[in-house]
Amino acid sequence: MFYEPRLGHGLPHDPFKAIVAPRPIGWISTVDRDGRPNLAPYSFFNAIHSKPPMLAFTSESMKHSAANAIATGEFVFNLSTHPLFDAMNISSGDQGPGESEFEAAGLAMAPSRIVKAPRVAASPASMECKVVNAMQLRDIDGNLLHGWIIMGQVVGVHIADDFISDGRFDTARAQPLARCGYRDYATVTELFEALRPTDRESLS
Repeated sequence: MFYEPRLGHGLPHDPFKAIVAPRPIGWISTVDRDGRPNLAPYSFFNAIHSKPPMLAFTSESMKHSAANAIATGEFVFNLSTHPLFDAMNISSGDQGPGESEFEAAGLAMAPSRIVKAPRVAASPASMECKVVNAMQLRDIDGNLLHGWIIMGQVVGVHIADDFISDGRFDTARAQPLARCGYRDYATVTELFEALRPTDRESLS
């Protein structure tokens, strides 16, 4: 089949998010101007640069995480994992301003080193970020959308020692969660390694 999104797909459910999958989940913690913590998962999230390391998440409306990150210039990415699925799912609820998703999900907070936003203490890895850019999205006709993209530079990385093996972060052991469209999720439990052609050249 072929369809133009502006004309509709004709299916019972939109396939877009299911095709662009799996997507890492950005479990974003922030504080508001009054220092009250907020926590929410975002499936429009990814790494966007490596030197320096940078992350970005998109909010399809001006929700608390986006508003807090823009207001304070800071946020924390917490790795969401299979053992933390229930807590992550609870934190996606529509909490009111000032209501703690950490408390609702039964999650302990851990202090960050550089930014004010707390970390998810149980997460095997967290990254403290400073906002470098935030902008409202536009479509091809230049119309402003309700979506916002927040880009942050990683200024601090926390890794639980148990998840470092042979000098590498043990991704499979951490069991990161991924979003796969609709209400489907996946868990990373197995990896395979493959060399690039340029890797072989460097080894010769």
